[in-house]
Amino acid sequence: MTMPAEGIETAEFDVIVLGGGPVGENLAQYAMEDSDVTAAIVEGERFGGECSYWACIPSKALLRPAAVADTSAHLQGMDPGRLERDDLLARRDAWVSHYDDSGQYDWVEGAGITPVRGHGRLVGEREVEVEGEGGALGSHAPRGRRDEGASKGGTRRLRARRAVVIATGSEPVVPPPYRDAHPWGSRDATAVTEVPDRLAVIGGGVVACEAATWMAALGAHVTMLVRGSGLLAGQEPFVGEVVADSLRAKGVDVRLSTEATEVTRPAGEDTGVGRVHGGPVTLTTAGGTVEADELLVATGRRPRLGDIGLEAVGLSPEDVTAGRRPEWLHPLGDAGGEAPLTHWGKYRARVLGGGIAAEETGRPVEPVPTDVPVPQVVFTDPQLGTVGLTEQAARDAGHDVATNEVPFSGAAGGALLRDDVTGRASIVVDRADGVLLGATFVGPEAGELVHGATIAIVGTVPVHLLRHAVPSFPSASELWLRLLEGLSKELRRA
Repeated sequence: MTMPAEGIETAEFDVIVLGGGPVGENLAQYAMEDSDVTAAIVEGERFGGECSYWACIPSKALLRPAAVADTSAHLQGMDPGRLERDDLLARRDAWVSHYDDSGQYDWVEGAGITPVRGHGRLVGEREVEVEGEGGALGSHAPRGRRDEGASKGGTRRLRARRAVVIATGSEPVVPPPYRDAHPWGSRDATAVTEVPDRLAVIGGGVVACEAATWMAALGAHVTMLVRGSGLLAGQEPFVGEVVADSLRAKGVDVRLSTEATEVTRPAGEDTGVGRVHGGPVTLTTAGGTVEADELLVATGRRPRLGDIGLEAVGLSPEDVTAGRRPEWLHPLGDAGGEAPLTHWGKYRARVLGGGIAAEETGRPVEPVPTDVPVPQVVFTDPQLGTVGLTEQAARDAGHDVATNEVPFSGAAGGALLRDDVTGRASIVVDRADGVLLGATFVGPEAGELVHGATIAIVGTVPVHLLRHAVPSFPSASELWLRLLEGLSKELRRA
């Protein structure tokens, strides 16, 4: 163990968390629950993390009004809703607390967790050094209350008796052709204050599709350049088709199998988060050039593991994401290289935190099911809700599968959601035991249909029992009846 330099303030806790987002908060909360465990959370930007200010919360604050307005145009008897740009952005600002993390800081403190502002780095086994207050990226500085040590702008040393948890999230990956063009990242898109007339979006994943949806609703002419042959790769093939058709209907120019070979922006500059970054951008593709006033690069994210002192304990980022780590160090959420979803990271944090509390108190550790499925909702219009394995993934895993697919219009409850409802639903079942392996819904309010599938998979409920879970009429959950009826017939014929 290294010794701190003279004059450096030191403190000891059972658990030290690097990263003040929801994953770190959940871990500390569950570890301390009904136990004597002490915990500190170190955060160099805003308590609340990426999700609260730059990702899940602001994006959904922008997307929900746009979805309601669009739905109103597809229901007889309603005047089509009209979005007010300034009001929509004001709604976003309210949901992110105007980028002020005082409330989140107070929650941490009120939960009995010690909040520590500053950038934390490992400096030895179970040892973290925290420097200053840390700086926020972009134009919005954190304005929550500072703790005494951070307010001095000095250095403090923290020691963990039990565990150090890495919950530092992820960061966007920007390929070389775009780096010099000062492109927007996801933070710029969610914190948009200047809506460009023409926006080029690079990518076809979740961030790209959701951002294209709200930016089009805000009045931008959006062109998507997608290297792959479809949107939302890794999902059932029909998902990308439905979402692409919907985006095109909203005026988005979706160009599949298209890649920029050259990016030119002579007057690009860093003008601040959410503002147009200088002059126009020209993108050269095999099909011609695309001119845009702003460029959003949404080509994926990677764990944020740089500059947290891994080398001080003999580790690399690759070691951490591959699970090669000492027993006292725990990467969680995006930082661990697992599904980059807030709810998944929080789940993993609850499990680990509960285990720490159980060990401290001597009570039994709650058993954890194997192969817990990862649910996800993508808030495009229409929504995508999915959990478990796709048909192809199930076959690749060695399952002999039966599948069934039905249109949203196949159930009265689904058809009533919009007068011209589009969308599909599918389930994948293992033929051997009749247990659900995966489910996909793409259509209006599809996200509300996923949890039933998640419960069925976790509980290994066979199809013949699921048929006795009676859906209410007329609700979209009737889709379950149509899916199970067709599948049961196929299984009986097998």
